[in-house]
Amino acid sequence: MRTDLRGGLMVCGTTSNSGKTTLVAGLCRVLARRGVKVAPFKAQNMALNSVVTPSGHEIGRAQGLQATAAGIDAEVAMNPILLKPTAERTSQVVVLGRPVGVMSAVEYHQHKPQLLGLVLDALADLRRRFDVVICEGAGSPTEINLLAHDIVNLRIAHEAALPAIVVGDIDLGGVFAALYGTVALLPDHYRALVRGFVINKLRGDPALLLDGCAQLEARSGVPTLGVLPWLDGVELDAEDSLALRTPPPAARRSSDNTGDLLDVAVISFPRISNFTDLDPLVHEPGVGVRFVADAAGLGRPDLIVLPGTKATVADLAWLRDRGLERAIRTAAVAGTTVIGICGGYQMLGRSIDDEVESGAGSVDGLALLPVSTHFGADKVTRRVSGTALGHPVAGYQIHHGRVRVEGGDTFLALDGDHADSDADNDPEGISIANVHGTTVHGLFENDAFRAAFLTRVAQQGTKRFSPGATGFAARREARIDRLADALEVHLDLDAIFALIASAALPPGPTPQQGRPTMDAQL
Repeated sequence: MRTDLRGGLMVCGTTSNSGKTTLVAGLCRVLARRGVKVAPFKAQNMALNSVVTPSGHEIGRAQGLQATAAGIDAEVAMNPILLKPTAERTSQVVVLGRPVGVMSAVEYHQHKPQLLGLVLDALADLRRRFDVVICEGAGSPTEINLLAHDIVNLRIAHEAALPAIVVGDIDLGGVFAALYGTVALLPDHYRALVRGFVINKLRGDPALLLDGCAQLEARSGVPTLGVLPWLDGVELDAEDSLALRTPPPAARRSSDNTGDLLDVAVISFPRISNFTDLDPLVHEPGVGVRFVADAAGLGRPDLIVLPGTKATVADLAWLRDRGLERAIRTAAVAGTTVIGICGGYQMLGRSIDDEVESGAGSVDGLALLPVSTHFGADKVTRRVSGTALGHPVAGYQIHHGRVRVEGGDTFLALDGDHADSDADNDPEGISIANVHGTTVHGLFENDAFRAAFLTRVAQQGTKRFSPGATGFAARREARIDRLADALEVHLDLDAIFALIASAALPPGPTPQQGRPTMDAQL
């Protein structure tokens, strides 16, 4: 076992969703197994799936997963800039875990040069405290129209003297052209950083690619360091809604579950966020999860979930336009269990007063729960714990909307030290009969609560439910381990370790002096 490894590596991809996130997570687990103190890093992430660190900062969900793979707590330095799309051309910009405003693409592009110093200092800070830092790029490193203001891909590798590898998705087709073109379009000083290729998601015999890999190296000068197979059953926390283009695997009925599958319908909002809240249901034997976008597709499920959204008012209007308001009401009256999480909870209330996110002012909700929501300028980001359905639970909150409870039964009560003063210590989840709502994300990751809730859902209808024998956290760890096992078999890890070691941290202080701080920028 190698425990003396020091250095870093940049992992880029030919496209979004090529496998950068999973490869970084797998490498973090491979190194952690060897006793290496390793951390992930992504300078800029664009995603609506996020997590809250123990310090109360918001970062991309992917870096939270990668930290789990590394066996460490997530921290804000791992993802200093998070962009959360609010519309086609605007995003909320989160810097060092706090929102600094909503910007258009043009406005953000103008600010990017000012953010470079902050990004490099965050990376340098991690490198001082960890043996190895595995960096993840975004999209493609060869967006030639954006290279001059790159703050996430090879500009970072160049400034930090890191070697890079590029991952290509063979399942999309054209992987050799994509890998070669990525290198060929780069300026010379960036091209020299690319020291290896990885081909991902192969369905078939890797021997069929050997001649192609040799030809690719002859033309580009870059060796292929491994061919990873398509891995069924290792789905990890998705970074953003691009993952929804591939439907989640159908839940299989376990051998100890004699009832029918529980049918769970998730409303697929255009700006759906933190849909990883549903992962524990997707991987629960005896449960089938599907995403629906109109009334015709809803049917009569056992459970309807209104998930989080980054555009609550706009997605509520979309829901009404699709005929889903009436369909949800009809299903609820007929006995279907309904639960709203964060933005979905706000929609289920009587009214939403929003001068912050949408600027729409007061808007009527679905009036299925006796709550009202007022959007505040400050965002609540914190980890919380409490009790739901008689079971201890833990999760996290990310919201501008403060929910005022005006009736109903307590569904989730937070521990006393988590009380939200803006809500006058109202419960963070309530119920009216079979309709529930909560501000807390990650609730279904709590095994005892999930089992109790799904048992109630089944009892509301005519089905039976028996929870799986393995807890969700253990399932996630097993999936990460299986990914790492595949990397051990299919990657040239000695070559990758040599690349990491070639980026040993230079002696002396690493942050550059005189860089502007965020306080002076925005």
